Amino acid sequence: MAQNIGIKPVSGMARTLYRTMGLIIASGIMALALIGPASAKTGVVLAITLEPPHLDPTAGAPAAIDEVVYANLFEGLTRIDALGQVKPGLAERWVIEDDGLTYRFILRKGVTFHDGASLDSSDVKFSFDRAVAEGSENAQKGLFSAIETIETPDPQTVVIKLTRKEGLFLWNLGWGDAVIVDPASAETNKTNPVGTGPYKLDNWTRGDSIRLVRSSNYWGQKPAMDSVTFKIIADPSAQVTALLAGDVDVVPNIGAPESVAQFEADPRFVVTQGTTEGETLLAMNERRPLLQDVRVRKAIQHAIDRQALIDGAMFGFGTPIGSHFAPHNPAYTDLTEATPYDPEKAKDLLAQAGVAPGTKLVMKLPPPTYARRGGEIVAAQLKAVGFDVEQIPVDWGQWVSEVFKGDHDFDLTIVSHTEPLDIGIYARDDYYFGYDNPAFKTLMSKIDTVSDPAGRNTLYKEAQRMLADDAANAFLFQLAKVTVQRKDLKGLWQNAPIQANDMTGARWE
Repeated sequence: MAQNIGIKPVSGMARTLYRTMGLIIASGIMALALIGPASAKTGVVLAITLEPPHLDPTAGAPAAIDEVVYANLFEGLTRIDALGQVKPGLAERWVIEDDGLTYRFILRKGVTFHDGASLDSSDVKFSFDRAVAEGSENAQKGLFSAIETIETPDPQTVVIKLTRKEGLFLWNLGWGDAVIVDPASAETNKTNPVGTGPYKLDNWTRGDSIRLVRSSNYWGQKPAMDSVTFKIIADPSAQVTALLAGDVDVVPNIGAPESVAQFEADPRFVVTQGTTEGETLLAMNERRPLLQDVRVRKAIQHAIDRQALIDGAMFGFGTPIGSHFAPHNPAYTDLTEATPYDPEKAKDLLAQAGVAPGTKLVMKLPPPTYARRGGEIVAAQLKAVGFDVEQIPVDWGQWVSEVFKGDHDFDLTIVSHTEPLDIGIYARDDYYFGYDNPAFKTLMSKIDTVSDPAGRNTLYKEAQRMLADDAANAFLFQLAKVTVQRKDLKGLWQNAPIQANDMTGARWE
């Protein structure tokens, strides 16, 4: 579990000082951590902050699952590449009929699962039927909501008919929740995952590491790495130590952003900053009577200084947002000025709503740096307008059971939603933050039927405005992807268009 570290917002001058100190520290450390030539290595070790609860991407919401298995262990009919584009996966090609409702997928020949079972069209039908079945644990059933029938005229052909036009259907099939599984091993994929990917599970030491090894019967191009080890290191300072000591080769999303200058000055490493789909928000449980009042929700929004939060918790890495949408998306609308930082306005709204000073709110914080460090700053900002915020650190399993599922036992939480283009979660019934607006649900249903990109973008802009007007949550910032890696490690993704650490192109040079 990450340490609960409180960091005050820092000024630009202070941040410059931190970076300068990092350069000085780095110059002294470089001579202390000599590491042998990476070119002799045949495997790679990544440090990840969160341990997945299990390894079945079709049976759980945590991004930590996909970050280990997507494209490495499991594959879908389509796949999302490093640029966020849809590419062929287990389907080598497809044809869309003129009606826009019928998709004919032609599967690759010679594909087998890790246990030797052959892939055919019946596995695709099984996987999708299983995803939407009653009692299914699939967290993204909406990906399959437009499917009317699935036909398997022969082992290499899958014909899917939709009830409506679905502009993102091929994109949806590239998610981790839509990977293809074998009926014989589906029920044990949580602990013994069997996919069609270039790597297979070798060992999972709970609380320590997950090791994948190259699959000998992979249908496609063999990856350069013999093995990929995901080392579970929740503590940000321990991630830094592990990098410097050579115990890990890369941290795909460094938990200690204050260390970036140190690594930038160290010739053994390369630092990249990319984009993610991670809308980071202070989620408000609208089941609570207090938070059902839009004036209270707007007051909470006005109490938060987004830039101070980004500077203090993330050392400047992040982009302020005013709704649930990624700034790099063409449909993005900047709504940060709809609820600017204005403590006096916040106090006025709370007075209008009859909220007494000292009113208590419980904020549950999962392990990531943005949540734990961000929680300290947000709690202080809310205290300044009259709230008494109790911060409760929880591990990821607790967050899922207490906040995301079950009785939704929380008032506030800070979490980054890393699913791509996921504004549709606000249309879900009984979702964890409890937002319920019939007009928004109608709008999202309309978006699903529009295939023209310009038309969809217009509706997405309308949806963003609706969430901002409703103060559905307190939207904070878009999570940056800051990666620190050995300089001779190549082929990793700079951006995160989907929840993944795709290691298929990783190599040493």
